[in-house]
Amino acid sequence: MAETDDTRFPSPRDLKALIEAERTGIPFLYWRDGAGEQRILMLGNDRPQVMIGRRENCDVPLTSDPEVSRAHALVERVGEQWTVVDDGLSRNGTFVNGSRIHGRLRLNDRDGMCFGNTHVWFRSASGERGSESTARAVDSPSSIPLTERKRKVLIALCRPVALSRSATPATNAQIAEELHITIDTVKAVLRELFEQFSLSELPQNEKRNRLVAKVLDSGLIPPHDF
Repeated sequence: MAETDDTRFPSPRDLKALIEAERTGIPFLYWRDGAGEQRILMLGNDRPQVMIGRRENCDVPLTSDPEVSRAHALVERVGEQWTVVDDGLSRNGTFVNGSRIHGRLRLNDRDGMCFGNTHVWFRSASGERGSESTARAVDSPSSIPLTERKRKVLIALCRPVALSRSATPATNAQIAEELHITIDTVKAVLRELFEQFSLSELPQNEKRNRLVAKVLDSGLIPPHDF
C-alpha cells in the first residue's frame, strides 16, 4: 500500500509549522503535495474564496493527482463560516470525512476533504469542536502539571528529536527500557499526557509527534535535561 496523507507520520518540522499556523488565529488549509511536502494556505480576510484543482494557478494546486479535475472545487467563506463547494463539475466528486458532498457544505474544525487521491484538512480559527487550542496550551506551559514520572517519560520521548530534528520520537519500548518500567506503564502515562496537552482527539499517528513538538516549542523542559 502506498504511503498517503493518512498513513505518513507528520515530522516534528511539519507539526511545528502547524502549531505556528494555529497561533495566528486565522483559519487555514493544509495538505501534502506530490513530493510529500506539507503545504499550508492561510484563509485570511483577503482570501474569501480558494480554488482547488489540478491547474497550476489554483490556490491549492493538486497538479500531481490525475484524479483531480482542473477546477475541482471551491473553499469559500460565507459570513463567518467556511464552506466547501462542489457544483457537480468535478469528475470524481468531493468527499468530506468520507462522505461525498453535493453542492455546498459548512466546514468544521479538523474536517478532512478528499479531492481525487489527495486529502486537504481544514482548521478553523477557534477550534469549533471544543478542544483547547494547541496555541493556548503551548503558550501556557506552566499551567500543565507534571509528576516526576511524567516528566521522565516526556524527556525520554523527546530526547531523540531534541538532539536531532530529523529524528523521530522514542518508541514505547525505548522509553520503557531507559526508565526501567513496563511498556504498559509508558502507555498509561502517555495517555494522561495526551489528555493534559489536549491531544486525545487527534489521530493516533499524530499524537506522539504533536506532543514532542509542543513540549520542545514551549520550553517546558529545558535543553540541559536532554
